[in-house]
Amino acid sequence: MGVESFPLAPLDYLAIGGFFAMLSVVGYLAGRGEQSGSTEYFLAGKKLPWYVVGGSFIASNISSEQFIGMIGSAVVFGVCVSMLEWGNVITFTLLIWFFIPFLLSAKVFTTPEYLELRFNATLRQIFAIVTVISNVVAFLAAVLYGGGLALENLFGWDPWFAVIALGIVAGMWAIYGGLSSVAWTDLLTVVVMIMGGLIVTVLGLSELAGDHGSLVDGFRTMIERNQATQGAWAEAVNVNTNNLAGGDAASYDRLSLFQGATHPVVPAISFLPVIFSVSVWYNVLNQFMIQRVLGARSEYDARMGIVFAGWIKVFLPMITVLPGMILFALHPEILLGPWEQVKPEADKGYVQMIQSLVPVGLRGLLLAALFGAIQSTVNSVLNSTSTIVTLDIYKRMFRPEASDRQLVRVGVISSVIILAISIVLGGFVGQLGGSLFEYIQSLYAFFAPPFAAVFVLGILWRRINGAGALAAVVSGFALGIVIKLYMNLAAEPPGWLVPYANQASINWFFCLAVCTGVSLLTSPPRAEQVTDQLTFSWRRMNIFDGLGDRWYTSVVTWWGLFIVTILALSVLFSGFVL
Repeated sequence: MGVESFPLAPLDYLAIGGFFAMLSVVGYLAGRGEQSGSTEYFLAGKKLPWYVVGGSFIASNISSEQFIGMIGSAVVFGVCVSMLEWGNVITFTLLIWFFIPFLLSAKVFTTPEYLELRFNATLRQIFAIVTVISNVVAFLAAVLYGGGLALENLFGWDPWFAVIALGIVAGMWAIYGGLSSVAWTDLLTVVVMIMGGLIVTVLGLSELAGDHGSLVDGFRTMIERNQATQGAWAEAVNVNTNNLAGGDAASYDRLSLFQGATHPVVPAISFLPVIFSVSVWYNVLNQFMIQRVLGARSEYDARMGIVFAGWIKVFLPMITVLPGMILFALHPEILLGPWEQVKPEADKGYVQMIQSLVPVGLRGLLLAALFGAIQSTVNSVLNSTSTIVTLDIYKRMFRPEASDRQLVRVGVISSVIILAISIVLGGFVGQLGGSLFEYIQSLYAFFAPPFAAVFVLGILWRRINGAGALAAVVSGFALGIVIKLYMNLAAEPPGWLVPYANQASINWFFCLAVCTGVSLLTSPPRAEQVTDQLTFSWRRMNIFDGLGDRWYTSVVTWWGLFIVTILALSVLFSGFVL
């Protein structure tokens, strides 16, 4: 697809240039002087307000994986993909009420540092190394590939050139100003992303409504066609029902959040285990997400920031799922090709919608939204990975006496090296085939369960010790490798084991059992490893500080409304209402 197939007007170039100009101004002003010390560079001087914490938390989460991969999955599977956004209600609740108090009271820079205080140094180093590997392979490389894919489809750019250009532009402010530049540019980016994403959704619904219909008419048409009861839409689903439902055709419903046990993406049977494994690892233990929480100016700002992030999650499916359902309503033939080609073709859905629906003059804002999503994730992952390399590997293992200035210098150098490695790997991700979104999710399902199990147990139960945690992590990764080998070598693996969510659930339960068993069979942890600053006290209920002074600014008020809204949406899309 060449440049001539996607013309841009002067107003488009103005929008793109204006976005990057604003981004540069914000990144420069926020990052001035932040290389003066490690707290400033790695934790923004612990002065981030709640709206920056929440906005940056979401901007770090949205990337080409969402705009390209998640929309592509929604084309194929329907509304159930929204569960990956709305299901965060449980993780965010745990983060607000249980995890934030102890991560902040422990006064740590990184989650590996917390694991050393609670368990031992060995677990800290294993987690640090695994985090660096997963950040580079599952985040940076995949995000850069997704962005490069968009540039190739839009403008006919060479994929390697696109990945290199994106990596350099996106990583610039993380290297210059550390977390402060990252967080404040993220806040600008999330505003542009939401505005740009909503334009695609509105124009898509208008297209479905026709010349004289309203957006409500367009929504009704989208719902009717996604019910797939007649015409080309029924044919598209019927041809692939077994693939769409993982073999359980009777359980498939494009308009239900809750799918059968063999569903490839969101089997309902694994919902809670996946929340406590993959989602806890991603949102809590994952340094590139939690780092802005550790940089909050107070416990209230940290908690209210996550509440704000939760409210953004409520509306995210409007820009990451609805466009996919609209695209299916417009072009059901996407599902009529060979199954191995369906998901890669669906991944191109966002770009196709921009090309076919967005008029010249507005495309610049859409492209700014896409590139903003990419740069925010690259910035965040790059900053957090260099933090772990510097503090958990370099300082902890090689130079404990390193000065603040030396640590910042190592952080800058490691950022450059990590970015270079990620660019090289990003050029090869596409050769793996399949869906970008599912590639990333399958990696999450491998890395997450062992660490999430020991982290949850370690905070809630003081009897859990370092020996149990270490045994769970080592055996959990061994089990994960065995499952992957079995899935690749078995002629016909059982259908219930195919979904990566079910694999993660099995591994998480296994790790819970190993961690509990080994801990009970070995000596209890030392007193300094289970203080009120590191673990939950069932007698003192030490979680009620930093909740706000008035009801309308209270964490409890806005968290409660968030819960009610998610429950209402879950009922609406339960498969019984629509």
